[in-house]
Amino acid sequence: MSVNGRQASALVRRLGTFDAAVIGIGSMIGAGVFSAIGPAAGAAGSWLVLGLGLAAVVAYCNAVASAQLAAQYPLSGGTYVYGRERLGAWWGFAAGWCFVTGKTASCAAMALTFGAYVAPGSGVVRRLLGILAVVALTAVTLRGIERTAQLTRWLVAISIGVLLLTVGILVTSDETDTGRLTVGHPDAYGVLQAAGLLFFAFAGYARIATLAEEVRDPARTIPRAIVTALAAVLVLYLAVAVSALLVAGPDALAASSAPLRTAVELAGADWAKPVVTVGAVVASLGALLALLAGVSRTALAMGRNRDLPSRLAAVDPGRSVPVVAQVAVAAAVVLLVGTIDLRGMIGFSSFGVLLYYAIANASAWTQGGQARRWPRAFQVVGLAGCLALVVTLPLVSVAAGAFVLAAGCLGRLLLRD
Repeated sequence: MSVNGRQASALVRRLGTFDAAVIGIGSMIGAGVFSAIGPAAGAAGSWLVLGLGLAAVVAYCNAVASAQLAAQYPLSGGTYVYGRERLGAWWGFAAGWCFVTGKTASCAAMALTFGAYVAPGSGVVRRLLGILAVVALTAVTLRGIERTAQLTRWLVAISIGVLLLTVGILVTSDETDTGRLTVGHPDAYGVLQAAGLLFFAFAGYARIATLAEEVRDPARTIPRAIVTALAAVLVLYLAVAVSALLVAGPDALAASSAPLRTAVELAGADWAKPVVTVGAVVASLGALLALLAGVSRTALAMGRNRDLPSRLAAVDPGRSVPVVAQVAVAAAVVLLVGTIDLRGMIGFSSFGVLLYYAIANASAWTQGGQARRWPRAFQVVGLAGCLALVVTLPLVSVAAGAFVLAAGCLGRLLLRD
């Protein structure tokens, strides 16, 4: 079958458990550590760690729902496919649209994070650098999924090394103060809002599910890779968040667009600032690379079903890459990088991704028999958690997300007439 002159062939299964987990880790590392901790600290104060714990609980419930669904439906598209199969076409579309729009914003956030660490004093230069990063990494993704996995593996290794070094510097600093972990009383709304913003940091594990058509032995590989990636990143996030709070406190983190560099400065380790900058740059690029690959695969799946323009379903037969979808996603990210601020991106992305996972949990609830791998209680907690975190996000993020969701539904009606 061809789509507008291009071969719409099936993708090739080339990824094993290790590479799939690395792509998931690469999608998460950089998001929470280098961008979401700031606004989350502003919402929850010193109770940031509690918000991180709540985000992790919801993320785990979503992870097992995604793993259970992906094992039964090993196709590109993630919850877009699961919603269509388990709940109906409109639910699938809502999930896919929320994912594409939310994760396109995530791509822009990662590009802006890259620019913020490279050029902290110039907004224009920051945006230009972000755009250049999007263009360069899109060129990598167009060379095939194996190249994407190989580069992501190196980026993740460097990022984790730098983060572990940063934690070591902070916890051994004379500036640490355990009192900064318990300043004031916890505000329930603020903690929930922080959890919603920090959920942005965990969402990368499902990138594995969106790549399901390119994973070997998906029924075995996908569940193992998702849980492995989530557990590894949670441990690292906890270490980074606690050590940063011990040295900098919530106010300094909330005021900074580069919170880990701020924490290192306050620890008196100026020699480590270039190292932290390199780590932030590498982590942001790793997350951006994996995100660009994942969003394009969902756009591919939606194009196959005419929920988005059918041209997006074109797959290059030589490299087994959805070329049109990749270029379209990159163009949308470039537009956002040039116009929207980083913190606005995080809230908008969280809105879309939380609704995406709410539909994933509802879809997994309907599974039974051999397809069921975890108790339905996980889906109840996951669905309730997603909805609770959505309504406590900043109002402007909720309003923008609701508008974009409504516009997408209207567009689908017109596209299918």
